[in-house]
Amino acid sequence: MGRRRNRGRLIDGILLLDKPAGISSNDALQKVKRVYNAAKAGHTGALDPLATGMLPICLGEATKFSQFLLDADKRYTVVAKLGVRTTTSDADGEVVSERPVNVNLDQLNEALEGFRGESMQVPSMYSALKYQGQPLYKYAREGIEVPREARPINVYELILNRFDGDEVELDVHVSKGTYIRTIVDDLGEVLGCGAHVIVLRRTQVAGYPYERMVQLEQIENLLEQALDQGRKPKELLDPLLLPMDTAVATLPEVNMGDVVAGYLLQGQAVQVPRAPETGTVRLTVGPQRVFIGLGQIDEDGLVAPKRLINIQQG
Repeated sequence: MGRRRNRGRLIDGILLLDKPAGISSNDALQKVKRVYNAAKAGHTGALDPLATGMLPICLGEATKFSQFLLDADKRYTVVAKLGVRTTTSDADGEVVSERPVNVNLDQLNEALEGFRGESMQVPSMYSALKYQGQPLYKYAREGIEVPREARPINVYELILNRFDGDEVELDVHVSKGTYIRTIVDDLGEVLGCGAHVIVLRRTQVAGYPYERMVQLEQIENLLEQALDQGRKPKELLDPLLLPMDTAVATLPEVNMGDVVAGYLLQGQAVQVPRAPETGTVRLTVGPQRVFIGLGQIDEDGLVAPKRLINIQQG
């Protein structure tokens, strides 16, 4: 069966959006979806309204691989304000407490050392994690505290960029599921003065290049330009998209010929020379290495289909 033509255009790829401050990730997603007139779209890990920076938007079949970007390492630049603690651990929350800041550089460096490496982190009540089917932030807004399990995180790199009185700027490289707001809140408690986030920018997701990010205003202007010139919007917009297989670029590749791929696309496990012995693999076909989805090495060492894209354009 071909792909159904439903609301919008059948377009596949990943847009590296530079999310602006002041809107939710879902609002940003809907704006991109409208500009591209895409039938299907999804983002890969929410940024708070206060936050800016890299928000990969998956269009079409690329949404099948968004989980790999959700699970990817991320890097942030964050500015923390010492002396004030808030309900949300950022500037959008209400002030919980204000305390004097008596912190010197040695004390700050010693405190930061305690956050590097592996640890367990209790997520903020103001997060999108769910408890009994509802996001935690909904309970928090109603003044309800619910139990949260500590989760393993890894702070691979924590660099002090600037320490200026009651402001601390950090560059942080973290594993999936790490809440920067929580690190800042915890840091404030270690220092004994409280702290909250006033600036947060995500600078990297997986290995995506910072310079490939585009702004909402940029794509909105391109859409307007195309319409003014009587051109198809896709002529100006689609070149900004990255291939969908960039989301799974770190997986080992298994390349096969057309005949073998035909069997696999029909749901059969196939034998491919030099395939890995275990794990999930990225599937490509022919010398052009056309991406067709993901496979899984089964118990017999065969390559079985796991998540295939619909390559028929309908």
